[in-house]
Amino acid sequence: MNLFDLTGKVAVITGASSGLGADAARAYAEHGADVALLARRKEKLANVAKEIESMGRKAIAVQCDVSDEESVKNAVAQVLAAYGKIDILLNNAGVAYGGSVENLDEQTWDKAMNTNVKGIFLMSKYVVPGMKERKYGKIVNIASVNAIVGDKAPALVRHVYNASKGGVMGLTVGMAASLMQYGITVNAVGPGLFESEMTADTLFKAQDFMNMYNALCPASRPGRRGELSGTILYLSSDASSYVAGQTIFVDGGFTVT
Repeated sequence: MNLFDLTGKVAVITGASSGLGADAARAYAEHGADVALLARRKEKLANVAKEIESMGRKAIAVQCDVSDEESVKNAVAQVLAAYGKIDILLNNAGVAYGGSVENLDEQTWDKAMNTNVKGIFLMSKYVVPGMKERKYGKIVNIASVNAIVGDKAPALVRHVYNASKGGVMGLTVGMAASLMQYGITVNAVGPGLFESEMTADTLFKAQDFMNMYNALCPASRPGRRGELSGTILYLSSDASSYVAGQTIFVDGGFTVT
């Protein structure tokens, strides 16, 4: 039996228009799942959907702002209308803002918390009931090494990002404890530095930072495209049927130094 086989499964991915979310959608499709791609920018989702369909899998693009309850409710309804069920929920949508508590404005704080934490709450609120009814579900939340690692360099201080990703880990533990009895596993992945829309024009272009990161990281480099997908697949498949409430850091060893 192939424990990583997702044939017949339906996976919902938030923040699926590019980067790590789009890579996860491709990985799900490669292992047999049909996918629902959610993001605010529907026009970018269409390109990813076409790529998934070229792989022989079904894909739908659904516009969704995970911080808005009505948008989430409508998006989940569209997915259920198209597929009839949701087996896997990958809560990938996220934002990152820099700044220390003494200079962050309230609006920036709220934007980060509403997307990174409230977004998981809202998506789960409307997906979990169907999973409970079917006695099956895999929920994977994207946290970050910054949930447990901070930085004193002023240019890298991101207090609201630290707080929100720590919140993701706490929510993961709470959900896992109460939902496991219904056949629903809830876990998280904590990526280290990967190139994405959030990092390509910032951290990856700061050579001093990259030199420092490579010196500190045991792998001596940031993550490469696709290196997150294996862990996401593991937590989304029956290979992790007895795993609950865990955060697996995929960071080249950065958090163990």
